[in-house]
Amino acid sequence: MQVSLNDIIMLFAFAPVVVFLLGISDIQVPWNTVILSVVLYIVIPLTAGYLTRRALIAKRGQGWYDGVFMKRLGPVTPAALIVTLVLLFAFQGEVILNNPLHIVLIAVPLIVQTFLIFFLAYGWARLWNVRHCIAAPGAMIGASNFFELAVAAAIALFGLQSGAALATVVGVLVEVPLMLVLVRIANQTRGRFPA
Repeated sequence: MQVSLNDIIMLFAFAPVVVFLLGISDIQVPWNTVILSVVLYIVIPLTAGYLTRRALIAKRGQGWYDGVFMKRLGPVTPAALIVTLVLLFAFQGEVILNNPLHIVLIAVPLIVQTFLIFFLAYGWARLWNVRHCIAAPGAMIGASNFFELAVAAAIALFGLQSGAALATVVGVLVEVPLMLVLVRIANQTRGRFPA
């Protein structure tokens, strides 16, 4: 539910925020380019997921969907993530290796920001006695940076070899291991939250 709500907010907030932020920098981006990014990377996957879920539950039932389909689909997500990272590194690998200082200057603030937001949200949820099954995903969603959409927008707007594309690729390469660390932290601190 949190991911769906998050995607719905992105659906309506992403385009205006991007146009506003780029406008501040005097970069004019056609609305149709930004809207195409939203359609390709938010609307289509969200709609496909929703329709697939509805169709499978209607045909096989909720128990089969949760117990069989989702378990079979489970390994696909990490595999797709690894393939995405390999492709991103393949396209930007030479630039990344040739500019280590730039990579550090991009990565360090992202690491600090991700941990800070996660621990603020997670700690706040703990203070409010929120259950772990809500606190952990909420803190992770808050700490995530939507680099997948940012990569798509940066490449569409500025090209594959641009500095913007490099920054977003570094963001993805940094965010993935960070999120795995945060998952581990959340799993190890589960006992501190109400059941």
